[in-house]
Amino acid sequence: MRYLLDTNVLIWYFKKNMELPPNIKKILDDADNTFNISIVSLWEIVIKMCLKKLDLGIEFEDFLKLIERNNIKLLPIKKEYLITNLSLSLHHRDPFDRLLIATAIAEKLPFITPDGDIHLYDIEWIW
Repeated sequence: MRYLLDTNVLIWYFKKNMELPPNIKKILDDADNTFNISIVSLWEIVIKMCLKKLDLGIEFEDFLKLIERNNIKLLPIKKEYLITNLSLSLHHRDPFDRLLIATAIAEKLPFITPDGDIHLYDIEWIW
């Protein structure tokens, strides 16, 4: 199955963080699943690193290599995502979250995220 990973899930997965519940670890460890991230997640990570609000524990370039080695597909921002974003209710005002939600909707991907407000959108989400 194909999934879209939230920015936090991506970071926690590579840090082997205990905040990932067992059901999410099981999905992430299943070799039959394929994972996608949005370029928006990488943009968010870079901004947080520049603001000294995030330490990956490794260089960003090495983080990119980890993503590549784990066959996680990087999705660009497509105009369809922007059009979908226009139709979203304003439950989220964070532009990163809104674009991730729009991406999941447009690509018809279940969204793996700890964000409890995701249920306010017509989206398949897992946590």
